[in-house]
Amino acid sequence: MTSARRSISILGSTGSIGTNTLDVLTHLDEADGFEVVALTGAGNIELLAEQAKAHRAKLAVTADESQYVALRDLMSGTGIEVAAGQTGLLEAASAEADMVMAAIVGTAGLGPTLAAAKRGADIALANKECLVSAGDLFISAVKAGGGRLLPVDSEHNAIFQVLEENQRHAIERVILTASGGPFRTFTREQMAGVTVETARAHPNWSMGLKISIDSASMFNKALEMIEAKHLFGLSPEQVEVIVHPQSIIHSMVGYADGSVLAQLGCPDMRHAIGYALHYPRRGKLPVERLDFAKLSRLDFEAPDETRFPALRLARLAMTRGGVQGAVLNGAKEVALEAFIAGELPFLAMAEITEAVMDELAHLPPAATMDDVFAADLEARHRAKAKLP
Repeated sequence: MTSARRSISILGSTGSIGTNTLDVLTHLDEADGFEVVALTGAGNIELLAEQAKAHRAKLAVTADESQYVALRDLMSGTGIEVAAGQTGLLEAASAEADMVMAAIVGTAGLGPTLAAAKRGADIALANKECLVSAGDLFISAVKAGGGRLLPVDSEHNAIFQVLEENQRHAIERVILTASGGPFRTFTREQMAGVTVETARAHPNWSMGLKISIDSASMFNKALEMIEAKHLFGLSPEQVEVIVHPQSIIHSMVGYADGSVLAQLGCPDMRHAIGYALHYPRRGKLPVERLDFAKLSRLDFEAPDETRFPALRLARLAMTRGGVQGAVLNGAKEVALEAFIAGELPFLAMAEITEAVMDELAHLPPAATMDDVFAADLEARHRAKAKLP
């Protein structure tokens, strides 16, 4: 007798994580396969419709309410339900699926992911804001719901893989690896004049525009530091970063006896996605295998926080606690959008973010999600006021 197929909803199916997740699903053996319940996207409704039809989803949701009629027309005659806006996203998150891939970028993913966690779904977490902005509240919701929290960020997934569950008390530190991005060898003076086009050119990973620029500034790594603290119950001092240009070692865990365990693999997001989908087993994936004979070297260097101050701001946010993570993220998002629009120099993103963090350091810890949203909104308002 065969067991029933598991089911999955993908929040953010048209983005990088979402499309890679669907790619992994198409390569799973029948025994490991998933029934797709709901797919959500933002502006690319043509791709969303194509995905929903190909994977026989029951529900397709566009976050953009103005696209509802167009999506409905694209899905006409398929029997697939259509919804839009925040209500539609919450409907997708609340649909009965065993697992939810939480891959909506930004604070827009907070509400739907929290709803999925509260109902007890296993959460494959790719949305950073859930932990950066609302870490304590989100972890509490996952525990109350009873589902499993499976990190999809390659660094946190690596830590998750090498962690000895019964030896968590012996963890001395976790070491997140960073490629260093396109500006690893740039001086601060050179970084002052970089453009969006040079910032988006990541040397190892294929990612969307915003996350590529966050990687170039190391704000992406800063957010991952805060995520690691919440995911694994660490102190700020236990979270370290090392620059590793080849992106072969994805992260490491150091133990009290001096041992360090690492997870290695070719830079391909499908590793982490596949591990989350198969967990607690390991399934076969169509990814490149490491050829150690061809690995001539693995390099490591300490990050330069003068050129990449985002790492220092992450430690500041972790030490201060409260809603500083939400403030950091909200201010950074405004500065990032201004840089993309050509309104702000590259290095000014960190300067504006730090100024807003200092101004809002007095805010109390969040008791509810409304407190998180309020801190995020105030941070964005103050950051906008500081733009040229």
